[in-house]
Amino acid sequence: MTTMRAVSAERVRAMLSDGQEIAFLDVREEGVFSRAHAFWAVPAPFSHLERRLGLLVPRRGTRVVLMDDDGGGLVRRAAERISAWGYEDVAILDGGLRGWRDAGFEVFAGVHVPSKAFGEVVEHRDGTPSIDPAQLKAWRAEGRPVVVLDSRPFDEFHRFSLPGGIDCPGAELVHRAFGLVDDATTIVVNCAGRTRSIIGAQSLINAGIPNPVVALRNGTGGWHLAGEALAHGSRAVAPPPGVEGLARAVEASRRVAARFGVEEIGADTLRRFQDEAGRRTLYLFDVRTPEEYEAGHLPGSRSAPGGQLVQSTDFYAGTRGARIVLVDDNGVRARMTASWLRQIGWGDACVLAGGLRAAGLSLEKGPEPAPALGDDAGRACETVSAGELQSLVDAGAAVVVDLASSLRYRAGHVPGAWFAVRARFDEAFAKLPAQGELVLASDDGEFARLAAADAIAAAPGRKVRVLAGGTRAWAAAGLPLAGGFERLASEPDDVWYSPYDHEDLGKAMAEYLSWEVGLVEQLAREGIAFPEFPAAG
Repeated sequence: MTTMRAVSAERVRAMLSDGQEIAFLDVREEGVFSRAHAFWAVPAPFSHLERRLGLLVPRRGTRVVLMDDDGGGLVRRAAERISAWGYEDVAILDGGLRGWRDAGFEVFAGVHVPSKAFGEVVEHRDGTPSIDPAQLKAWRAEGRPVVVLDSRPFDEFHRFSLPGGIDCPGAELVHRAFGLVDDATTIVVNCAGRTRSIIGAQSLINAGIPNPVVALRNGTGGWHLAGEALAHGSRAVAPPPGVEGLARAVEASRRVAARFGVEEIGADTLRRFQDEAGRRTLYLFDVRTPEEYEAGHLPGSRSAPGGQLVQSTDFYAGTRGARIVLVDDNGVRARMTASWLRQIGWGDACVLAGGLRAAGLSLEKGPEPAPALGDDAGRACETVSAGELQSLVDAGAAVVVDLASSLRYRAGHVPGAWFAVRARFDEAFAKLPAQGELVLASDDGEFARLAAADAIAAAPGRKVRVLAGGTRAWAAAGLPLAGGFERLASEPDDVWYSPYDHEDLGKAMAEYLSWEVGLVEQLAREGIAFPEFPAAG
C-alpha cells in the first residue's frame, strides 16, 4: 500500500470549523459506526463506497478525511480506492477512532446523530409542548377533537402506526395541515421515537397554524411501552392541500423563511452555482415526495423529502460548508426545510424561487439515477441463473455468499447461503467450505456484481460468479428462501438495527429513547452548539 497523509484528531477538529469545505467520512460499516463515532463524521461504509461516495462528495477536489477504528488497513484501502477514482485531497485520521478518543474528544453512539441531537435541542430551546400516551387516550375518551399526524415516510407508517393516525411526513406537515381539520382540532404529531415529532410539531408552531399543536412524547415507542397496541398496514394519508389551505401555507412559509434568513435565488443564480460546482460543492435537493419527484424534476437534482433531509442530513450531504439549493413546486416545503437546515448549521441552504416553474428550466421524469464509481470493475464477472445455481447447490458444487444487508439476509436468503460483509472478505472467506465455486448474491444482483472484483482478489484461483437478478430472481423462479442467521461468515454488524428490528422491542426502545434524551448532555460535554436565531415575535 502507498503511504497516505495522516492528520491528527486535533487538526481534523480545527478543519471542521475553519469555514472551508471538508468531507469527514467514516468508512466502517454502519453497524460498527453506530456503536461509537465522532460527532461530525459521516458514515460512508467501505462496502458501499461506489454507490455512496459520488452522492455524498460530488466534487473531486473536496478535502476528504477518512477514519476507521485505528487508522489501519481498512481506511488505507478506502483511501487508495477513493484516490483512484479521482479525488485529489485525501487524508486519514491518525489512529482512527482510537486517536480521536486519545485526544480527549467525545464519541457518540447511534446514527444521524447531528440531526437527532438537534431535535432534542429544539425541544429544550423552544419549549415544544408534548403529551404522553395516557393524555392522548384521555383526550380521545372525552371526545376532544384530535387528529394524529405521523411525520414518518409512508413505508415506515405503513409498517406500524398509532391507531387512527394519518401519515403526513416531515415537510408535508405545514404543506398539508392548513385546512386539513377545523382550527379547534388539536394536532398531535408523532414519529417512531422523539425527534421527528418534535421537529414536526415545532414546524407547525413556527408556521403559526391556529390549531393547538403537541408532539406525542416518545412516539410509537412510547405508545408500545405504555402497553398500547400498534396498527399495521394503514394507508391513511393526509390529502394534498386545497386552494385556501395552500395559500395559508405559502404565506406561513414566507414568514418562517424571513425569521430564519432563508434566501431565495433565481434560475440564473442556480446556473452560476452549477457552473461553479467544480470549485464549490453544490447539492440540489428536491424536497417533495418521491412520487412527485419521479413525475418530473430538475435534471441533476436528487430526491430528498424535506423531513428526512432534516432528520438524516448526513445521509444526503457529506461535505460541510457546501451550498444547498432546495426546490419544490410552490415554495412551502423548500422554505420550511431550509429554515431547519440553517438552524442546524447549513448557512448556505437556500431556495430556488419559482421552484419547478423557474424560468428556462426543463424537467425530466423517472427515478433518481444511481451511478456507481469504478463500475467497470465488475462488468466482466460471469453470472449464473437461479436454475443453474439450484443444480450446483444440489450437487455440492457451489458455495453461495449473500452480500445483502444482514437484516435482508435474516428475512430471506438462498437456503444454505453464507452471510458475508464485503469489507471483510479475507476474514469471511476463511470460514467458507473449501470446495466449490463461489456464487455471490444480493437483492437484485447489482451489489454482488460491484463486489465481484474484491471477491476474486480475496479468493485467488477460485471461480467466482454472480447470481443474475439476485435473491429476487431466485424467489421469482419459485425457489424457496430460508430465514434467520443460519450461516454467518461475518458478524452481522453491517447496518444499524432500529429498536423495531430487535426481538425485545420494549427493552430496545427504552434504551433508544434514553440515548436520544442523553444527546443534549453529550453536546454540552463536547462543546457543540447550533446557530442562534431570533425567537418568534
